[in-house]
Amino acid sequence: MRPLIVLLLALAVAGCDRGKPETPQPAANTLATADTPAAPAGKVDLSHAGEAMPAVPFTGPDGAPATLTRFRGKPLLVNLWATWCAPCLAEMPTLDALAAREQGRLQLMVVSQDLAGKREVDPYFAKEKFKALIPYLDKQNVLMEATKADTLPVTILYGADGKERWRVVGGMDWTGAEAKALLDKALS
Repeated sequence: MRPLIVLLLALAVAGCDRGKPETPQPAANTLATADTPAAPAGKVDLSHAGEAMPAVPFTGPDGAPATLTRFRGKPLLVNLWATWCAPCLAEMPTLDALAAREQGRLQLMVVSQDLAGKREVDPYFAKEKFKALIPYLDKQNVLMEATKADTLPVTILYGADGKERWRVVGGMDWTGAEAKALLDKALS
């Protein structure tokens, strides 16, 4: 039994951008920290371009149900992440900087896929002291299923019309030149 647990932990540490975990999620502070080196730049995926944003409910910051469709009318960047995902944690500060910089042009939503919800997410947000990010929760992973995402992190850009423009699969520096070019092209 112990070798199986060690193997599962090793696979979780190796990268969460390989798909959804088949076992319960590990505690956030046992596998990754914000000091974890940044993951290689994610890959841009256009295979879902034109698909409508899903209307499935998840949990808003106030505990009430929320949907992506409530944000239609302005471009929306949705990041699906988890506290146990090292590449997710590495890109969160850059998402916070992007949200602050682009608040007039772009809505940015980070939706945790942690099964423990607030119990994991709130302490992480308190520790990191993000200035612009507001945590949303999806304990049932309905957004991953509805968007056909099988990996974390995944970041999806929806246009003001509610249609997907592109998604980035894997971690990215959202303050870097590649992200700026992607956003400038899609939002101009």
